[in-house]
Parts: sequence; structure tokens; C-alpha cells
Amino acid sequence: MFQLSEDEISSLVGQMTIGEKVDLLSGRGLWKTASIERLAIPSVVMTDGAYGVRYSTTQIDAGDNDEDSLQAFLDLVGQQGDGAGGMFGTTRPATCFPNGNLLGCSWDTDLAYRMGVALAAECQDFGVHLLLGPGINIRRTPLAGRAYEYYSEDPVISGEIAAAVISGLQDHGVGASLKHFACNNSEIERTTTSSDVDERSLREIYLAGFERAIEKSAPWTVMSAYNPLNGTQAAEHHWLLRTVLREEWGYDGLVVSDWHAIKDRAAALSAGTELDMPESQPRKARLRAAIEAGDVATEVIDAACARVLAFVLKCKMHEQRGTAADLDAHHALSREIAAESIVLLRNEGKALPLDPGRLGELLIVGDGAVIPVIQGSGSATTNPYRVDSPFVQIAVRAGDTFKVRHLPFSSTAQVDLSASIEAIVETTSRADVVVVFAENEKSRHGEGNDRDTLKLAASHDALIKALASAGRKIVVVLSMPDTVEMPWLQDVDAVLASFYAGQGGGEAIARILFGEQNPCGKLSASMPARVSDIPGWHTYPGEHGRHVYSEGIFVGYRFYDLKEIAPVFPFGHGLSYTTFTYENMELDKSEIDTDTSCAVRVTVRNSGSVAGKEVVQIYVRPLSPGLKRPIRELKSFAKLHLQPGEAKTVSFTLRQRDFRYFDTTRSAWVLDAEAFVVEAAASSRDIRLSATLSCRPESSALPVLSPNSPTALVFAHPKAETALVDFFFAALSISSAEATALLAKTKGSFLGFYDTLSWYVGDSVKESDIAGVFARLNDHHGEAPSR
Repeated sequence: MFQLSEDEISSLVGQMTIGEKVDLLSGRGLWKTASIERLAIPSVVMTDGAYGVRYSTTQIDAGDNDEDSLQAFLDLVGQQGDGAGGMFGTTRPATCFPNGNLLGCSWDTDLAYRMGVALAAECQDFGVHLLLGPGINIRRTPLAGRAYEYYSEDPVISGEIAAAVISGLQDHGVGASLKHFACNNSEIERTTTSSDVDERSLREIYLAGFERAIEKSAPWTVMSAYNPLNGTQAAEHHWLLRTVLREEWGYDGLVVSDWHAIKDRAAALSAGTELDMPESQPRKARLRAAIEAGDVATEVIDAACARVLAFVLKCKMHEQRGTAADLDAHHALSREIAAESIVLLRNEGKALPLDPGRLGELLIVGDGAVIPVIQGSGSATTNPYRVDSPFVQIAVRAGDTFKVRHLPFSSTAQVDLSASIEAIVETTSRADVVVVFAENEKSRHGEGNDRDTLKLAASHDALIKALASAGRKIVVVLSMPDTVEMPWLQDVDAVLASFYAGQGGGEAIARILFGEQNPCGKLSASMPARVSDIPGWHTYPGEHGRHVYSEGIFVGYRFYDLKEIAPVFPFGHGLSYTTFTYENMELDKSEIDTDTSCAVRVTVRNSGSVAGKEVVQIYVRPLSPGLKRPIRELKSFAKLHLQPGEAKTVSFTLRQRDFRYFDTTRSAWVLDAEAFVVEAAASSRDIRLSATLSCRPESSALPVLSPNSPTALVFAHPKAETALVDFFFAALSISSAEATALLAKTKGSFLGFYDTLSWYVGDSVKESDIAGVFARLNDHHGEAPSR
């Protein structure tokens, strides 16, 4: 067992040569840290994950060499989640859980924790110390190739779900790597295109989920991103990694780079990226040269080595070798998570659930019903040890009571498309219900490949339109990385959004179709009607190496509310086979100030006839805020299970931070509004109850004055008039009344204060005199100098 005290770690670093330090701060091959035999420092193993453990026997067990490792990495990133089985030839089978795009729709932190526990068991079984996930980049655009990995367009959901997964992993001895820090929101030229984001948007949207997850779960590592942020590579960003992450948030874990993300190794180490992954001989050589040249401070090098050693120590102390993962139990959990997360988007005329006793024939159309698309493409892709076929699971429910048939239909382009569609429409004439499995075109999404459209495969849109025109009863089951356009929406009876449902998705879909599971997923990202409605669409994906996040803080539902645009389905939307009534909401405060939080109690009743779950969403809406703010913002949520007629009361705590915005002029979170409306809602567009809190805002920051400040700014300073009257009284030998009258002449001018004043006093008052008065006001925080 590798066991060291803090003092022993420091001593060990002191014994290391420069070469050993360089090795320790670099990976060994693709998936390990370096071992240093002379000092008995062991290696630890890491691999991709977040929704499944991707363990390559050739890359991990057999070791790596420089010649093969880069090609192995590129092959890994480019693999397709819906590809042939050969891609998994050297990867151990593991549980492929629902991807982040679906897990986020569960709004269920308990489920997320249980998933983390299961992932930890498989890591322990495989000998993995660190799982490289979860990823919580904001889904600011549904076109992003890796949107399927992420939970939400909102940082509250992102942070809460991530913290639960991380805790499940780390409570059972396996480290997590919270990624990608920060603003890795597009795959287009992802290592060179700068995400240009103003500080307020960074603080309120893009960093907030990371901050929440770190506060709640203390991940063992944080992974810096590929992209530059405001012109500086994320892995080399001192403000991001040291000022914010270390100093402000107090993070004390290890910062690891994304794979081959570092451009300048010395700069990255100085900025705070301690572990460079994977091994790169050129980067190691450059780091050694920089150390020998004195370009990296000794204390920075030693502190980074100590942090890597502390990480290795933690990994080795929590090893549970001999753990046998229960893959059957994990498959059952995968089914449960999918069933709890799938979103019922539309259900006209109570088309669902299907009643087996009233069906003569059920026709299932689409290749996705027998070969489901269960996951996205890229480095997180998992080799599922078992996959539920939706058609098989649906057919199991048929028994002898009704007939279930399947008709193949591909998402790829077909030469005889019209003839194929006509044949299917004719065949469906005898069916009571047609269930269509629809999806995106293959290879139009995933790591390294943003989508360029929100459309489904053209053949699937054409098929659904034709079936609807023929008057068929249609249920559409969508598999997709993120939102898709649905031009046929008003012509079909029901729509299920399964996103990427993992290996148990087929069973979960069958349960929901037949009412064995009451759907309770809610959208964790808005679904716009068309691609041009996406916030920031007009600046996507950037030009000349810069991608301006032009929507600022108005991401997702914040944008649709501001612009009064109706999405097809709003954030938080999801239907049920029962109904819920929001009966009462109580606040324990009538006023909020800088020192108080607020407790909220909401009572919800199942007013329908079947048991179900409701996600209660708490939003805060500021009235007359100091700066422009979103109409409303999600601040908390809870999922309630209710029997028919049952009512439950759930409590929430709104923290001081939940009422604040980030003011860049003060570099602080500021409370400033006339009042706040606290809302209990079933979605961002379905507000059920509300109550108002008055607000005692904190004092506004005083303006910093200079002789060229506009006169309006000068008079906005509460102590400026007294200070200037006193100065005129003394400097010009005039009475206080005359000094007051002189100052009044400057009011209303749009010129700078001194330029305005000089029209009345000439050069009898110097600019430097006014600068001195203002300097004293600025230095004394507005206190007027005494006479």
C-alpha cells in the first residue's frame, strides 16, 4: 500500500530529480500516470466514462508505445457509437447507462448517485482508479457534437446531477474528473477557436455548474478544456485555474489536461494544469528545458508534484481489488434510469398508454426498433455487454392478445424512398397503432462533429408525414443527441423523447408505451422550433478563430423568455399519465436582504387516477433589478412520487446567492432588486404558484470619479456636492451660497465635469485641483474631506 503523510510527500518531492518530476507531471502512455520505481511511486489507471467505463485491453493492459499511442487516440475519438461491433474488439464489455442528455431529464439526484455507485463498482472490477467524467458543459446550442454527453442548458441541473454522480463514484473509492473546464461548447476547430465570453456570463452560466458540483462533491480532479477561453488556452488560463478555481472556490484537487490539449507545457504548469495527459515526449522535453532555464518557478513545480502524489495516494488508498461488478443489476439500473428520464412530449387524446386488451395489431417501423441508437459517438463510447431491443421488449407485452410486427426502415438515404414509404403506408392500413422509431442521420453528430441542422433523417420525416396524411394513429419515438425539428408534430398522436437511452432503453420504452411506467422525465434543455431560434445562432460557430457568445447570460429558456419566443417545448416540460395540482406555497420570509436565505414549502397533489412523479421547479423572478436579468431563473427542484389523491409538501432553501447577479464593476455577487417573485412551476412556461419577497438591496457601489467624468456621474456620488462646495468656498474665496450656485451651473452638461466648470471659472481652478478632490472621494469611499 502506497501510504504517505503530507510531510512525507514533501520529502519525496525533495528527493526527485528534474527528470522524475517531469515524468510525474506527465502521463505514461494513454491512460496511466507515471510510476517512479526508485522512489516506490506507483502508477494509477484512468479511462473515459461518465455513462459507462471504456476499458481498452490493448491500450491499458498491453501498454503503449509512442508509435501507436497517437493513432489509438485518434481512432478512439473518431469512433461511432452506432458503428459495427468491431469498434469494440479490444474494449471490455461494460454497462452503457443513459447518456447525459437523457439522465439530465430525470431531474433525480438519487438516481444519478446510484449510477455513480454502479460505475465505481465496474471501475474497481476493471482496476480503474479515475473515471474521466462527468462532463457538464452547458448545452448552449443543440448543434454541439458533444451535447449528448451533457446534462442541461442550466447550471443548477448540471451541477446537482454532476455532484450526485461524483459522490456515487468517490464514496466508493473511484475518482471523478469534472470536465471540460471551461466553455467547450462546440466541436468545430475545438482546439483553436476561442470561446469569447464576457465575465458575467462566465460567472452566472458557464462556471456556475462547476462551482456547484465542486462545492457539493469535491471531485478528485478537474479537467481543463481543449479550447481557448477569451484568447488563452483553457489549460494555460491563470485566471480560470488559479484565481477562480483555486483561490475563489478553494479547490484543492488535481487539474488534469484534456488529451493533447496543452500547447505550451510550461505555461500550462504555471497556470495550474498539473498533469499533462497523455504522455508526449515533445511536451516532456519542452517542460524539462523550461525548468532548466528557470522559466517555471521551483515552488510551482514542487507544488504540482505534491498534488499529483496526493492524488496517487488517494487512488491507491481506495482500491478495492477483487470487487466483482454485478452487471445484471447494473442493466436493471440502466433500465430504471431510462424509464425515469424519457420525456413524453405530446399525448393527444390520451393515445398513450397503449391498452393491450384493445389492440388488434401494433406495427413497429424503423431500424432503431431492432438496432437502437443507445449512445453518442466519440471518446465516451461504451461497449455495452447487453442491449435491449425495443421491438423484442414490446413484443413480450403482446403475448397471445394482439399481433406485433416490425417493418425495417433506414435513416440513410434510399434510392427507392418513395416506393418504400408507399409500401409501409399500405401495410399500416390494418394496424391499430403505428410506432415509428426516428433518429438523426448516422455520423452527423458526436465528438469532433457539430450538427449543421436540427432535422431528423430526411427519410424519417418523409415517412412520418406520409403516415399522418394517411390518417394513421402514430406514436413517434425519438432517438437524438439533442433537440430536433418536428414539422409533423401537430399531425401525430404522441411523441416520446428517449434521447440516447443506453443499453436498457428498449425495455424502458416498452414500459412507458404500455403504462407500466408513468413517464416522469422533464426536458433539461428547451426545444426550439427552428435552428434560427437558437440563442447565439447569428454568431455560431465563429469566424477567424473566435466564437463570440453573443447571447450573453440569456442562454436557453432565458433567451426565449426575453425575446418572447415560444419554443416547441419549453425547458422543464414533460407530460404524465396523471395530473398534478399545486395547492399551496409558503415562504418563511417576507423580505430578503444581504444576510438572509429563504425557505420555501410547496404542496402538490396527484389529482389523477394513477401513481406518478412530478418534478417541482422553483424559479426566482426579479422585479426592477439593478442590471438587466433573465425574466426567471431555475434555483432548485425536487422530484415527488405521489399515489392517486396523495398530497406531499416539499421544502426548498433559497440561498443568498440565488437572488444575486454578478456585477463586473464590483467583481462581486450583488443583491439589487425592488423585489423577487418566487415561483413553483411544472415547467419554465407553466407557473403554478407564486409569492413575492420584498428586497432590501445592498448599497450601490460609488462611482469612481475623474475630472473628465460626466457631470451626471459626479452628481450621482452622494458626497461629491459637499466636497466641491467646500473646495470652491476655500479656493475661490466665495460664500457657500455662491459656491452652491456655481456648482449648479454645471448640472445638465454632457461634457466632462472640468471642461464644463472651466467655462465659468476659467483657469482659476486647475484640473489637478479637481483631480485631487475626486481622488480623496475615491480613496475615502465617498467620505467628504473636512473643512
